Amino acid sequence: MSVRFTIRKLGSQGDGIAETESGDLFIPFTLPGEIVTAARERDRATLMAVLEASPLRVEPACRHFTECGGCALQHFETEAYRRWKREKVVHALKGKGIECEIGELVACAPQSRRRVVLAARRTDAGMLLGFNRHLSPEIISISECPISLPEIVAALGQLRALAELICATTKSFRMAVTVTGSGLDIAVHESGKLGEHQRRIASNFVIAQGFARLSIDDEIVIEPRKPVVMFGSVAVAVPPGAFLQATEAAERTMAEIVGGHLKRAKKIADLFAGCGSFALRLATKSEVHAAEGDAAALSALDRGSRFATGLKRVTGERRDLFRRPLTFKELNAFDGLVFDPPRAGAEDQSTQIARSDVPYVAAVSCNPVTLARDLRILIDGGYTLTSVTPIDQFLWSPHVEAVALLEKPRKRRG
Repeated sequence: MSVRFTIRKLGSQGDGIAETESGDLFIPFTLPGEIVTAARERDRATLMAVLEASPLRVEPACRHFTECGGCALQHFETEAYRRWKREKVVHALKGKGIECEIGELVACAPQSRRRVVLAARRTDAGMLLGFNRHLSPEIISISECPISLPEIVAALGQLRALAELICATTKSFRMAVTVTGSGLDIAVHESGKLGEHQRRIASNFVIAQGFARLSIDDEIVIEPRKPVVMFGSVAVAVPPGAFLQATEAAERTMAEIVGGHLKRAKKIADLFAGCGSFALRLATKSEVHAAEGDAAALSALDRGSRFATGLKRVTGERRDLFRRPLTFKELNAFDGLVFDPPRAGAEDQSTQIARSDVPYVAAVSCNPVTLARDLRILIDGGYTLTSVTPIDQFLWSPHVEAVALLEKPRKRRG
C-alpha cells in the first residue's frame, strides 16, 4: 500500500528523507519539498508517484534512471546538485570542528568515466549485462550510459556477447571495463572456470573485437596489446583490475593541485601510490618514494619510471600502510608528502604524519567523513589546513572526491 510523504531533505546517499512517527524514512529519487506517494518497508520506501514536484526536478539524462542503480541524482538540477555535493565536504569537516575555506566543486562532464563495473548473469532469455537495481541484486540490462566514455557504450553489444562466451556459472558475475590507450581492458570476476575450448573461443573473440586484454579472476586469458594509460608524460602498462581515478580530467586536476602544493619539495613520499598517477608526475621535478601494498600496481609504477625519460629518481616499497604505516622518523626524510587511501582513510598513517615535521602534505580522499577524521589528526599534530577542493568525478552519484592541502613549519635540526 502506498502512503503520502513530504520530503524534508536529502540524505548522504542522495535519498530523500521524510519524517515519520517511527523515524526517518528514505525514499530514493526524490527531492526536498516534494510530496510523493511511496510503498514503505521498514525505514526505506519505493517511490510510486511524485504528486508535487520540486522546481529543482529536471528530466533525467538516461532512460534507465530509477531502474538502474548506477546513478542516484540525475533528476536534480545541475547547480543545486553541485552545491549539495560541495556541502557534503563542508558538513563532514564541520563535524570534526574544522573551519576552512572550501573551494567550489570541480564539475564532472557526462560521457567521461573511463572505468565501469558491469554486472552479468545468464538467464533463460539470454545474457543480462548492466547494473544492479538500486539496493537489489536484480540486474538491469542497459543500452546506454551517459556517464561512461562513448567507447564503453559503443561496445555494450560485444561485451554482452563476450559475457555469454565466458560464463561458466549460474550466478551473477562482474565485468570491469576500462578504456586505455590500447583499447578496452576487461577484467572479469567470479564467472566460473573456463574450459580450454571456451578459452580459445573467448580469446579469438577478443582479438576479433580489438580488445586490449581479457583477464578472469586476475589471470590473463589473452592480451593482444598491453593496456597502457598515461600519467602525465609517462606511459604505464597497468595490471588487470588496476585502480585508476574514475575520469582522466579529475585525475589531472588532482595532480595539478598536489603538484602545485609540493613544488618546493625536493624529496616526496607518495603513500598508497597505486600505479603512479601522482608519483610519476611529481618525479618530473622531485625525487619520489612510492609506498603501495599491491605488488602488481607497484611493479607497473616501477616499469613506467624505468622506461620514462626526464624523471628524477623514483623508488618503490611494497608496504601495507594499514598494518605498517611509515613512522614519523621515516617520514622526516621527506619535505613533501601525498597520500590517497581507499574509502576507509588512513587513520594510523595520519597519526604518524601528524608526529612528523614534513612541511607540505596533500591529502586526497573519496570519502569526506574519513578525510575529516584524518585531517583532524593532522591539525591536532600541528598542521595548518590551507585549502580543500571538492572534485566531482562520480557524476550523479552521492560520492565526492576532495584534495586537502596542509603545511607545518619545519623544525630546526641541531
